[in-house]
Amino acid sequence: MKWAIDAYHSSVAFTIRHMMSRVRGEMKITEGWIDADGDNLSQARVEVVLDAATINTGVEMRDNHLRSADGHFDVANYPTITFKSTRVEGTDPSHFKVVGDLTIHGFTRTVALDARFTGEVKDPWGNRRIGFSAETKVNISTSRRCRPRPRPRPETRSRPKPPSSPASDPSSCAARQWSGGLFSKPIE
Repeated sequence: MKWAIDAYHSSVAFTIRHMMSRVRGEMKITEGWIDADGDNLSQARVEVVLDAATINTGVEMRDNHLRSADGHFDVANYPTITFKSTRVEGTDPSHFKVVGDLTIHGFTRTVALDARFTGEVKDPWGNRRIGFSAETKVNISTSRRCRPRPRPRPETRSRPKPPSSPASDPSSCAARQWSGGLFSKPIE
């Protein structure tokens, strides 16, 4: 059965490391679907499209930078973030992995979502709804230009820092933890 993702009752949230703290944010799902044959998860498929311009961390200046060509998402050229599953691992519906292709900023990589079935309910109008939650970590430095930090001039004093290159330093292009809940309704 194919289920449409209910964008009004679904969300994608993330946590990023920024300087010495963690920042939370969210993006809106514009469309998507889950196709599953009853309890046979091995054949299930998922596709989700996020609107990158809807990024919201609660700080307008930061959000505008993230949307810009100089930021992580460059929404003018890459307006969407997509996930398309390629396989499902595990047969326990309460906990399984959804492996697929995540495309951010024009770069596609394979990620594994740690997924859980959260239940089935009837909404106030008698429609069947199913819920899932999923979580993964994404190193966004592989999906954009990770700019090196400026080096101090010889006459400038600076504190020593641990040896690391900006591209491999997790604090300079921090891994983003993405999670979301998908509440779906059958496609008629």
